[in-house]
Amino acid sequence: MSDFQGKNVVITGGGSGIGQAIAVEFGRQGAAVRILELSEASAAQTLQTIAASAGPGGSGQAFGCDVSRQGQVHEVISKIIDQDGKLDILVNCAGVAHVGTLQTTTEADFDRIFSVNVKGVYNCMHASISQMVSQGGGVILNMASIAATVGIPDRFAYSMSKGAVVTMTLSVARDYIGKKIRCNCISPA
Repeated sequence: MSDFQGKNVVITGGGSGIGQAIAVEFGRQGAAVRILELSEASAAQTLQTIAASAGPGGSGQAFGCDVSRQGQVHEVISKIIDQDGKLDILVNCAGVAHVGTLQTTTEADFDRIFSVNVKGVYNCMHASISQMVSQGGGVILNMASIAATVGIPDRFAYSMSKGAVVTMTLSVARDYIGKKIRCNCISPA
């Protein structure tokens, strides 16, 4: 495992699940972890775990943020950059699931999934990319899903959203690799 001491890491959805595990591990390896989370109680629990297991230099801080709202995301990312002076790694983990087929997915369901799982990733990358360009590099890691490529039954909107995350990742990777910004995604099964 790498040592992330001195690295500033922003993680969306760090209050639970995979995002929480990633936040805790970055803290254990010495990173300054900045969690963007809708649930302040969940974020507080993650911060306690980071504090109990943080390696040298490791720390945590939480910011209430709805990733589907671009203004909020830009405001919070700007605060983090003003405070820390840099943004080394962005991990987009915030997401929502949905059970349903094309016929059973309502427009409201579709809009909710799209606004968090797709627009949320876009909003966070959009708010972070200029800083990464100006500082000479960075890393973006987006959480996709195996659903993006295999189409899981009864997960129409969720699969669609994760497919969009994969293609956004590929586009950003190609557009910014020359500026020393790596953009990848992980597709848990």
